[in-house]
Amino acid sequence: MTTEGDSDSGVEARDDGPRAEQTPTTDSLNLFASPSEYAADRREASTRVLPSRSDPVVAPGSMVIGGPVGLHAVVGRSPGWTPIRVILLIALVFMALGWFAKAGCLQQAPDKNTKVLGLDWDNHRQYTAMCYADTIPLYSAEKLNEGALPYKASWFQDDGTGGQEQRFMEYPVATGMFMYAAAQTAQGWAWAHENWGVPAALDVVLFFNLVALGLALCWLVTIWATALTAQRRVWAAALAAASPLVIVHIFTNFDAIATAALAVAMLAWSRRNPWLTGLFLGIGMAAKLYPGLLLIPLLVLCLRAGKVRDFGIAAVMTAATWLVINLPIMVLYPRGWSEFFRYNSERGTDPDTLFNVISAVSGYEWGNQPGQAPSLLNAISMGLFILVCLVVVFIGFHAPMRPRLAQLMFLTVAGFLLVNKVWSPQYSLWLVPLAVLALPHTRILLAWMVIDSLVWVPRMMWYLFQETGDGLPEQWFLTAVVIRDIAVIALCALVIWQIYHPTEDLVRRGSGWRRLSADDPGGGVLDLAPDRMPWPRRTPAVRHRDDDAATGPLLLEDS
Repeated sequence: MTTEGDSDSGVEARDDGPRAEQTPTTDSLNLFASPSEYAADRREASTRVLPSRSDPVVAPGSMVIGGPVGLHAVVGRSPGWTPIRVILLIALVFMALGWFAKAGCLQQAPDKNTKVLGLDWDNHRQYTAMCYADTIPLYSAEKLNEGALPYKASWFQDDGTGGQEQRFMEYPVATGMFMYAAAQTAQGWAWAHENWGVPAALDVVLFFNLVALGLALCWLVTIWATALTAQRRVWAAALAAASPLVIVHIFTNFDAIATAALAVAMLAWSRRNPWLTGLFLGIGMAAKLYPGLLLIPLLVLCLRAGKVRDFGIAAVMTAATWLVINLPIMVLYPRGWSEFFRYNSERGTDPDTLFNVISAVSGYEWGNQPGQAPSLLNAISMGLFILVCLVVVFIGFHAPMRPRLAQLMFLTVAGFLLVNKVWSPQYSLWLVPLAVLALPHTRILLAWMVIDSLVWVPRMMWYLFQETGDGLPEQWFLTAVVIRDIAVIALCALVIWQIYHPTEDLVRRGSGWRRLSADDPGGGVLDLAPDRMPWPRRTPAVRHRDDDAATGPLLLEDS
């Protein structure tokens, strides 16, 4: 007789006693036959890069949980723990650590004199606990605690010369209104506590927690979009999710709003949608201007690939979106709207910049006089950034193979930070998603992230030294800044090396000498597009596949 299930395997079992012979069918001789029915969905992520096999850091670390993924494992068919979900879970864990890192500054205690409950920052807790976050003092500094409407309300403060200057909200419109919405929600919660008895805390603590919730959602969007843009190297985004910089700076300021907008814009470009690219770039620029830097490498690469129309759509959509968001404030409160530009024009060197290092060593003040714009400093900083842009343009046109978008964008943003007069600590978050897309080398990136995050320690200790004489003198902090800048410059040099040696680029490199398995997975319309430059190319040349050509390795060849 034939038992149920045996017929599916092609084996007929006869019930003739304990030594009954089994007569195999033709199908049973096939060693590759499945013992059960095939799954309905037989798709497999056969091109996905598996760090547990290839990454020098992840591979040995995977032994803790059983070792690398098996050679016969089916990759990409898990209905539950998909890479995106695991990476987002990692991001949540590290953001939770980031919240606990700031929790020391949320402790409450009665004031010694007035006995009114307030934040306990006695004995310079914000420095000794290294929990300082701009979001806490800005609640009162920007008059959000008074319900003031940003850009309309103003106040006066000392200008450093004994006079008074009128001040407004100093952040771009999208960030300022995000702060206002969080403040109004916090005050509404406090009202509900007084009238309905819901649990509550100080309104500034509620404000911080609501801001942290919004920033956490933005960072999850950043990681999600970065992972999807990475495509077959999706696990590279796990390093961005698990970055030490997330613990230190995710809740220091409001920069996660801009990183989310830029990451989604880059994802939209990788999906060949310039309209959405421009939409999210415009949103990002309304929160922080740096996402607009993406237009520089986009212009270079689109000129080289003959995709000017796609760039034009993205650029026009960016400008239109930015204008739509800013126009109401520009018209109703022009003086308040322009405060962001006035403040950044008149502020001096930031402690974390090379300009400050030079000033500390040489004693030159760069024209930093209270109440006056440092014209020379602004001119030098702008001139150096223009030089950075020219270098990026040169590399984009001169490289033997068209650079990947993430590579040029990383160089642009890193160069901007290195030559800018302001490098607030949380600005380093800008580089995290770009770095994992441009340079997916775990050990190298992790070393830079650790160095950059540790700059926070001497910075806080230097502030404490200024206040009490304890802590660390400025030299320790400046040394950390120089080491951090050297690490960023080294990353830029490695990116440039890989641009000129594309077979050394892990994103592009395939098996075989001088063979490339990919062009620019995040390049959208640029991916596999032939070069259309009118001038002669340098050697070696790159033979690109046409859009309709069969898949296969790209070849570098001497011309």
